[in-house]
Amino acid sequence: MNWTVPSTLFQHTKARQKGVALIVVMLIVALISVLAVEMSGRLQVNIARTSNVKANNQAFWYAMGAEQYAMSALQTLQSTSDDNINLSQPWTQDFAFPVEGGSIEAKLTDLQACLNVNAINSEPIVNSSASSASSLSQQAFLRFIENYIEDSYEAETIRDSLIDWVDEDDIPSSLGAEDSDYESLPMPYLAANTTMSSLSEVRLVNGIEAIFQSQESNKILEALCVLPELNIKVNVNTITQDNAVVLSALLGQTLDVGQDIISSRPEDGFAEIEDFLKVPEVEASQLTADQLVWFEVTTEYFKLNTRAKFNGTQFRMSTIFKLEDETVSVISREFGGAF
Repeated sequence: MNWTVPSTLFQHTKARQKGVALIVVMLIVALISVLAVEMSGRLQVNIARTSNVKANNQAFWYAMGAEQYAMSALQTLQSTSDDNINLSQPWTQDFAFPVEGGSIEAKLTDLQACLNVNAINSEPIVNSSASSASSLSQQAFLRFIENYIEDSYEAETIRDSLIDWVDEDDIPSSLGAEDSDYESLPMPYLAANTTMSSLSEVRLVNGIEAIFQSQESNKILEALCVLPELNIKVNVNTITQDNAVVLSALLGQTLDVGQDIISSRPEDGFAEIEDFLKVPEVEASQLTADQLVWFEVTTEYFKLNTRAKFNGTQFRMSTIFKLEDETVSVISREFGGAF
């Protein structure tokens, strides 16, 4: 018996096979389209990333160029200043220069027109038998803090905590803090027990939040600095009215006295430190030999804040210079931060 398959069955089977093949082709096309879009998107991202890296690198080298320019200016200052650095000299002028595709802005500041936090333990303790024993530098720091913090307990807490942060031992001062205090925090850490390398470290010190809650927190930070030296050295020719509190605290006088000394200072500064020491308000302070060495009319440390822009990219850098033996050297660089 012969069996014959109807031709219509073959036709339906072929139609179904064509439909499946068409669906497979469409799926492949869709997959390829998705992959193409993904590859195109990644390519665009990589192009943008490469462009940003190139722009950032160019802005970095612009900033390095500003640094070299500042070093040259400081070398010129060394050779022409006659050991008198003051605010009437060209180095105080802000630098702004247009370049291809962007601009360079730079500002040079004297790092000895502020109070060096690392110098808080620079002198021996005075009246060590007393419960409130402190060194001359520690007393000066307390006077500085009290200009901004009315609560004496909070001010002494900040002062003692700064002492404990930079000293080498783990014995807390009267109102200070050491490892055990910081370890009990929700996010624990340890006291540095060494000198600060950046002013940003002060944010970690116990009690310092009282300063940042103050409306004048920016002024406080501008009047503080961190230097590798462990002693107080301020240039009385470069202290401005904005940080006159530094001069007042070191002299043990009110803020008004410090401002009066600055306002009556010669336009080109005091020629010699003896001229400053002869000022009536300074003589009235009756400074000891240990305090007299705090004041100078020259500067060893400068800070350069640079902002370079190129093709929409912005790069910030802070450089600290040291002037010594007729040479200018870079001792640190920080990238980012405020200009």
